Amino acid sequence: MDRIPHGLRMTLAAVAALVLACVCPARAAPLSEPGALPSGTRARAPDFSRVEVGLVTAMTGFVDPILLTNAGDGSRRLFIVEQRGVVKISKRGQVLPIPFLDLQSRVLSGGERGLLGLAFHPEHVRNRKFYLFFTERAGGDLVIAEMRASARNRDRALPGSFRRLLRISHRRNANHNGGMLAFGGDGLLYIATGDGGGGGDAKNNAQSPTSRLGKLLRIDVDGRSGGLAYGIPPTNPHATSTTFQREIWSLGLRNPFRFSFDRRTGDLWIGDVGQDRFEEVDRATKASGGGRDVNFGWRLLEGRACFKPRSGCNRAGKQAPLTVYDHSEGCAVIGGYVYRGPIEMLRGAYLFSDVCSGKIWSVVAEGAARQRKVLMADTDLHITSFGESETGVLFVTALDGNVYRLTATQR
Repeated sequence: MDRIPHGLRMTLAAVAALVLACVCPARAAPLSEPGALPSGTRARAPDFSRVEVGLVTAMTGFVDPILLTNAGDGSRRLFIVEQRGVVKISKRGQVLPIPFLDLQSRVLSGGERGLLGLAFHPEHVRNRKFYLFFTERAGGDLVIAEMRASARNRDRALPGSFRRLLRISHRRNANHNGGMLAFGGDGLLYIATGDGGGGGDAKNNAQSPTSRLGKLLRIDVDGRSGGLAYGIPPTNPHATSTTFQREIWSLGLRNPFRFSFDRRTGDLWIGDVGQDRFEEVDRATKASGGGRDVNFGWRLLEGRACFKPRSGCNRAGKQAPLTVYDHSEGCAVIGGYVYRGPIEMLRGAYLFSDVCSGKIWSVVAEGAARQRKVLMADTDLHITSFGESETGVLFVTALDGNVYRLTATQR
């Protein structure tokens, strides 16, 4: 980004050196929740204003950690992604001395570029496959690639297994790459791309049907369509179109650096980084289609306000954010997760943050379509991402090189 509000800078020298899995039912069974109501029964919305989140140092010594995830294979391992192109493993509470993967020879890192996303195949325990989102060393294009873990040692990636699935041109500007990958409960891979960078989406990529930028894409990594290295799911909204890119699932996004799926409901949550004024959190419920063909509004809208034009913009067919905040409270939203872990008082809270302010907020995951966020913690960290363990324990990564585990107490 041209400044922190324009994207997620990845070096604290430039203010912040930052600036990316869903654990789906196919990968790990949802946690049971004591006292769960029968399907269709509406419970009273929880009051998270009475809960305070704390952070406990869980791991240290990383270089620009920007993502934590798990393999969903029952191993309880945590995978920590470093922006420079290295993935490390925490196993039984210890960070292994040899990285799972070193992709530095392929990755262009710095600013908002780098190794940004990692997701494990829902059948990883059987096929050993995992997927990467990174900016390519030879120019900065966005690359989605497949690799496998070694059959002899699951704690090491197999170097010769690299297979590029998709390359998206992104050479004009270094910022707004997006970067998140996650498998949905449908077993398909979702990919978040930024609008191409610069400022103001000058080429209107986010609204363009012919561009894969500024979108949420959806592909079948186990299939093939024509000459593609992946399949186009037939249920994609433009699967047979001759005018739209067929991978498009949702559009109208500026820089969706982090998104996630609620492991209990399947609802889609996106933290979309704003321009000069507003940051936003978007929700698309599974019942409403899970984001299928949803237009989130950028560049016509920034948050709920007109952006281009500044007034009188056409809001028809655009989905408004669930919550918005202005730049008096931060500069770049970090989308998080709906908490479904072992801390009962946090269950049902969607937790998110901001890389500049370090604040952690919540909204009610199954609450109204428009909400005010609730402050859960006020930290001095530059938080870069949230991450889940297999059992739903929630962590954050930060630019100080540490990984923190979330705790909670009653106020």
